[in-house]
Amino acid sequence: MSYAVIRTGGKQYRVTEGENLRVERVDAAAGDDIEFGDVLLVKKDGKVLIDGKDLKGLKVKAKVVRHGRGTKIRVFTFRRRKGFEKRRGHRQDFTEVRISSIP
Repeated sequence: MSYAVIRTGGKQYRVTEGENLRVERVDAAAGDDIEFGDVLLVKKDGKVLIDGKDLKGLKVKAKVVRHGRGTKIRVFTFRRRKGFEKRRGHRQDFTEVRISSIP
């Protein structure tokens, strides 16, 4: 089984071909092809590539499936014994991609 570790949006993801993945929002329309150039590791045919010079120029290709927003999380802040309370909500934007090829 081949897989790669990529970095996008400040996070690292382990991806395989054909997998759907939610990443931080990417500026691309639904249906566009994109490439992730920050490849950290590749395992293919029993070989593991980790060295920077071996990975230079490798790109993981993906297709944008859709854009969306995650579930709402509640943020509650208070100061004890002061009567101070603050409530907020947050929904994170995401882009769902399907990995099409690993180098």
